[in-house]
Amino acid sequence: MANSDSRILFQQEDGTVAIISPSDNCDLTVEQIAKKDVPKGFKYKIVSSTDVPTDRSFRNAWVVNESDLTDGVGEADLT
Repeated sequence: MANSDSRILFQQEDGTVAIISPSDNCDLTVEQIAKKDVPKGFKYKIVSSTDVPTDRSFRNAWVVNESDLTDGVGEADLT
């Protein structure tokens, strides 16, 4: 599966859902991208791009259950 077929979801400090769209133009796997780009200590979930709603007007209402964020923990030091 191509990187662009996946999305990386995590819950930001303010409770909103962040969505990372990996690029195919990268030598890293989706898992490596998640570790690198998700902030340190934040749990994440990798899902199919088709599982993410396309209606961006309602995006602020999207929620994720922290118990569903089971694919790993970010390591990015964003300070």
